[in-house]
Amino acid sequence: MLPSPKIKSLRRRIVIAYLLFAAVASLFFAIIAAVAVEGIEVKLVDERLEEVAAWAAPRQASGLPVEMPAGLSFFHDAEIPQSLRGLPQGANEITVDGVDLHVLAGRDPSGDYVVVDHASAYDKIELVVYSMFAIGFAGFLVSSLMFGAFIGNSVVRPIMDLATAVQARRTDLPQQDSQDELGILARAFAARTTELTEVLDRERFFTGDVSHELRTPLTVISGAAEVIMAQAPGNPAIQAASERIYRAARDASDSVAVLLRLARSPERLEATPISVAAVAAEECARSQSLLGDKPLTLSYAGGPDFTVTAPRELMIAAVGNLVRNACLYTAQGEVVVRLQGRSLFVEDTGPGLPPAARARVLHEAAPAGTSGSSGTGLGLGLVQRICAYLDASLHYCERAGGGSVFEIRFPSM
Repeated sequence: MLPSPKIKSLRRRIVIAYLLFAAVASLFFAIIAAVAVEGIEVKLVDERLEEVAAWAAPRQASGLPVEMPAGLSFFHDAEIPQSLRGLPQGANEITVDGVDLHVLAGRDPSGDYVVVDHASAYDKIELVVYSMFAIGFAGFLVSSLMFGAFIGNSVVRPIMDLATAVQARRTDLPQQDSQDELGILARAFAARTTELTEVLDRERFFTGDVSHELRTPLTVISGAAEVIMAQAPGNPAIQAASERIYRAARDASDSVAVLLRLARSPERLEATPISVAAVAAEECARSQSLLGDKPLTLSYAGGPDFTVTAPRELMIAAVGNLVRNACLYTAQGEVVVRLQGRSLFVEDTGPGLPPAARARVLHEAAPAGTSGSSGTGLGLGLVQRICAYLDASLHYCERAGGGSVFEIRFPSM
């Protein structure tokens, strides 16, 4: 499975980290280089002009000839060219007729003077230095990009191989022989996977064994109840008791069948498109016999139908258990089943869920001093397991005016 585009790639973050390091390091060295170049310029050019001025100005004032080395000129007072007049005191860099000049302007007791460097190649040297630094900066970034990509691939590929193996539920996870942190992680994954597999296998075998063991006595009980119902048509008390035994045995047998199916892998069950409205209407009609003489009504309020691709018996068990629980634990009022969006709602006017059952449905810690299902029987636990099996979710809230509202929220198609 490939990572989602929304997931931040570790490889990308490693590459970006190397690029940021390269940029920050290059900026740091650029500042150092600029300071060094300017410092060298002061030493090589400005101080040289100051030395020339310190030698030439006294000779000019004494009337001695001032002979300057090649590339340097000294002008005093009226001899200063018009283009060099009015310069601020100190070293200046100006351009005259397209020629870059280094000019030192100063003043002595006899007037102003300028020293001009015509032949300094320092500007060209500066250009070469900065050009080389720019090339080095670009090369450093490219090298950092390549090195970051290499490191990222070296780090991420083993992690992705391990993640792929875990998702594929393989027992022979890679990197277990490695002695680094990745090896520790792989061995921890392998140990945890083995432990979880053993726990799931034990649960599956236990559920299957218990369910198989229960089917035979439940079949015997159902058969005996049918015989009693057939032999005592004129005795209402025996007839009612035998019908109650038969319904209880049938419900228990259905629960056993559901447990057996839940013990199997999801891919081994046949899933077909199912009309949720049809299942809800059938279960409402089937549960009418549970109302008895109670002042209670059970109705299917309808709603926009939708289909769910799932094993039919699991859908019937999920909806049927919610409806039957509502009928059994509601003394008076109404039980309403309706559809809305991609959800099925079962509302009742009963006493609501006990604290332990509420905590179980809401995935909260059970209150102190409570245990067991607290009056919900096996049905609610089965509904939760079936919802998890079908990638649906079970939600609960209190009904306005008293009672409960259960919602099975199915995933989008």
